[in-house]
Amino acid sequence: MFELRDIHIVRDGRPILSIPSLTLPTTELTVVLGHNGSGKSTLVNLLAGQAVPDQGTVHLDGKNLAHYNKKMLARQLAFLPQKLPASAGLSVRELVRLGRFPWRGAFGRWHQDDKTIVSQAMDKAGVSFFADTLADNLSGGERQRAWVAMLLAQQSPVLILDEPTSALDIHHQYQLMNLLRELNRTQDVGIIVILHDLNLALQYASHIVALKNGQIAFEGPANLLNDEQRLSNLYETRVRLIEHPEGPKGCKVAVICD
Repeated sequence: MFELRDIHIVRDGRPILSIPSLTLPTTELTVVLGHNGSGKSTLVNLLAGQAVPDQGTVHLDGKNLAHYNKKMLARQLAFLPQKLPASAGLSVRELVRLGRFPWRGAFGRWHQDDKTIVSQAMDKAGVSFFADTLADNLSGGERQRAWVAMLLAQQSPVLILDEPTSALDIHHQYQLMNLLRELNRTQDVGIIVILHDLNLALQYASHIVALKNGQIAFEGPANLLNDEQRLSNLYETRVRLIEHPEGPKGCKVAVICD
């Protein structure tokens, strides 16, 4: 699990994140929700070891993240940022192969298992068809899925993703979320993902962290979302929850009424 204590981050004199205490499971599919500027990306950057707080500590399984070297941290978690890094000159296959770096030996030897894992990761992410295409020549959604394949090839027990559905069409949004749920349920991979789509959160989350103005608005099991007033307060707009017309019993759909 992640444990955050006395977290404070200030930028240009403005508090960005203030979390006295937060314990996050690494066994759930956790969705991070909140309005723009609420501190979502700052939070996941802290969890991924991509940023350090001005004050406070972040621990993963009892060990301070600051005490992990890059290779050891990459064996524990894989991170997909909101802004994808440059991949100049790399084919999709070469990009996905980078996910195996934390597991290769001191001399970087490539094993048959690595090749198999890369192929399986591309299949799961739906990018095998353009494995030999330059990643920079892909559409935004295709590039997003190629990077997800790289995360899968990394085979870390925790995946952290910052708005991975933002560049995807509806079909691929649900395809990606189905994949993340399958990894969580069948392979015990912990998922922490920022989503803007409340209906995706309602359908897929097993745990929720909701931020408002850099603070925890609420946090806990996903059934916390089954509260219209709580959601309306979070987004400062009227939210109605209705039964999904074709979903299983208890499946809700959020409707914005303002």
